[in-house]
This record gives sequence, C-alpha cells and structure tokens, in this order.
Amino acid sequence: MKRKRLTYNSKLHSNHRKEWTTKELVYLCGVYNLDKKRDISIALERTENAIFQKANDLKKQGCFNKYKEMYEHGN
Repeated sequence: MKRKRLTYNSKLHSNHRKEWTTKELVYLCGVYNLDKKRDISIALERTENAIFQKANDLKKQGCFNKYKEMYEHGN
C-alpha cells in the first residue's frame, strides 16, 4: 500500500511558507539521504512537499552539496 505524504497541518508545520534559514538548509541537505522525508518534515516543521521541492531547487541551483558539506563539517 502506498503511503501518503504529510499534508499541511498548522500544528505540525508552523514554518509553512516562511523563508528558509541557513540552519534549515544545512540540516535538510545533511540528512536528506539519511532520514525519512517525513521525519525531516516534522523536524523542520514544513510539509513533505516543501522538503522535496526545496531539495530539488537547491540541486538545480548547484547549492545542495555546499549545504551538505556544511552539515558534515559542523557549520
């Protein structure tokens, strides 16, 4: 059975439609291939769709690996 993504819930997604902070981007890129997207969504208080979209945007812009390296080096 296919699992549904978490959709917007004001209690879970308090950062919905807010600007992304550098700290959030570093975390997103650092754990993107390690954690479940649902867990990242809850940690960042954003929808799963926002997680997928931001990661794809960063990859297209060539910034994803920069933030990932920042996570790996503890910055």
